[in-house]
Amino acid sequence: MTTPWPTRTPMPLSTAPSGRRVIVTGASGGIGRAIVEALGHSGCAVAACDAPGAPVDVVPGASATATFDVRDPDAVREGAAHAIAELGGCDAVVATAGVVDTIDRAERFSEEEWRKDIETNLDGAFFLAQAAFEALAASGDGRILLMSSVAVESGIPRQVAYGASKAGLVGMARTLAAEWAGRGIRCNVIMPGFVATPKVIAMPQQVRDSAIARIPLGRFAEPEEVAGVVSFLLSPAAAYLNGALVRVDGGFGLSLW
Repeated sequence: MTTPWPTRTPMPLSTAPSGRRVIVTGASGGIGRAIVEALGHSGCAVAACDAPGAPVDVVPGASATATFDVRDPDAVREGAAHAIAELGGCDAVVATAGVVDTIDRAERFSEEEWRKDIETNLDGAFFLAQAAFEALAASGDGRILLMSSVAVESGIPRQVAYGASKAGLVGMARTLAAEWAGRGIRCNVIMPGFVATPKVIAMPQQVRDSAIARIPLGRFAEPEEVAGVVSFLLSPAAAYLNGALVRVDGGFGLSLW
């Protein structure tokens, strides 16, 4: 005998993150700036955060700003506390701050070069998550988004420190997703491919052509397309996503027959 599906009223889920209080690091960069602008346009209160000297005060869509070095845990705690106070709480953090400081073969990487990528890309995201933990738990629907990269899976040559740091974000996100879900906090990872930021556009034409040849969609992503995924992941419609890896890469790395 077939058991009938229970009758229920579908719950409408908005794909807009309106009303959320969000901290975004790396906010003056190509992707970070697009994220702040998209979230602000959607009705979020956004704290645009970046390194000291970064032009966060001119980022469109920002409700508050803060500058701090993400490699310094004390500075992150102080900066996050300032941002949370300015926003009146915190419902989400988007760890976008990152560098690709050195492009070189692994055997030639110095300790200083290695540490700069690891400390900025991996340590900084962890310090931010820690600093915002209590506010995110108090929100009741806290979200953490970590900006990783397809370099985690594709093994891009001459980027050993960058690849290692971005892979670390995946492991960290899965642990946070498991540990903090009981406190009402979800943690997910975005894995962009090549995005048309000023740094990518400035690459030699031959390098750009080689990258595009591996992308089935035949082009780089626009920063706004990454920002759109961020908006969705902070919306009610993504409430059941936890520990997910979301690729925004146009199919980069897929086998092309």
